[in-house]
Amino acid sequence: MRVWAVANQKGGVGKTTTSIALAGLLADAGKRVVVVDLDPHGSMTSYFGQDPDSLEHSAYDLFLHQGTVPQGLPQRLLLPTSHERIKLLPASTALATLERQSPGQSGLGLVIAKSLAQLWGEFDHAVIDSPPLLGILMVNALAASQQLVIPVQTEFLAVKGLERMVSTLVMINRSRKQALPYLIVPTLFDRRTQASMSTLRALRNSYPEQLWPAYIPVDTRLRDASRAGLTPSQFDSNCRAVLAYRALLKHLLSLQPTAQVA
Repeated sequence: MRVWAVANQKGGVGKTTTSIALAGLLADAGKRVVVVDLDPHGSMTSYFGQDPDSLEHSAYDLFLHQGTVPQGLPQRLLLPTSHERIKLLPASTALATLERQSPGQSGLGLVIAKSLAQLWGEFDHAVIDSPPLLGILMVNALAASQQLVIPVQTEFLAVKGLERMVSTLVMINRSRKQALPYLIVPTLFDRRTQASMSTLRALRNSYPEQLWPAYIPVDTRLRDASRAGLTPSQFDSNCRAVLAYRALLKHLLSLQPTAQVA
């Protein structure tokens, strides 16, 4: 199983949309995909028609066992989605309480890695939607993944958020067996605006090695897909954003999954 985390310490950059779009395209290609929602806001969970405020069981359950994961628990938490090949490990708002509970408990940073290890033979890919704040949940996402995708909105404030994310990654890498490779993905690009054009130039100048050379354009079809609860490619397989995400997926699959899970 290949495990990708999608993360940025700035919200509103297209993180959940990117996670679901990539998962949908993988599933369209016949792959078995598990999507993991680690954001207490539960945007991915809501996208697929579940209510994070009322779910009785969620990813939160995985953190209730002193850093161990009972055999079979991850499988029992999975929910169906609009795509027959995608299963959802949902979030609930209870995840927001983990930071208060975690002091004094060891091993909580590897809970998701241990959970995915139990699902290893059942899925080809896992895509983790990480919260925008550095804490136990983001640490779990990064520790479990082999490849990090960092969506960055092409606007002026985005570069500062990216700098914080890269600094966080440097810190996380100190405790990993191998540095986690990352790919910066420009999102919400609108060539009609000076902000988008200048931000894309700045990203290309500052991160020439880590930047995906293309971009995800602004596309109202993504919002329409979200409203319908369908993956973008289910909703409109030929819209501009889906074509861009298809190119992004091809690029990600060409990268060697050399990073070892922490």
